[in-house]
Amino acid sequence: MISYGPDISDLFRRAGEFVDKILRGAKPGEIPVEQPIKFELVVNLKAARTLGLEIAPTLLARADEVVE
Repeated sequence: MISYGPDISDLFRRAGEFVDKILRGAKPGEIPVEQPIKFELVVNLKAARTLGLEIAPTLLARADEVVE
C-alpha cells in the first residue's frame, strides 16, 4: 500500500546515457556504477481503506503519487 523506491523512468533515462557513452567509444568496464538519485513515494489509498487503515494527511501531502 506504500512504496518508496527509485523512479523507474529516471533509471531508464540514465540507462540510455550509459548506452550513449558506450556507443561513443567508452569502455563499459571503465564507466562508474551509479546509484539512483531520484526516488518516489507512492501511496495506495484503496488498499489502505480495504484494510481499514488511515493514512496521515501529512504523508499523503508528501507522496509523489496517490492511487485512489
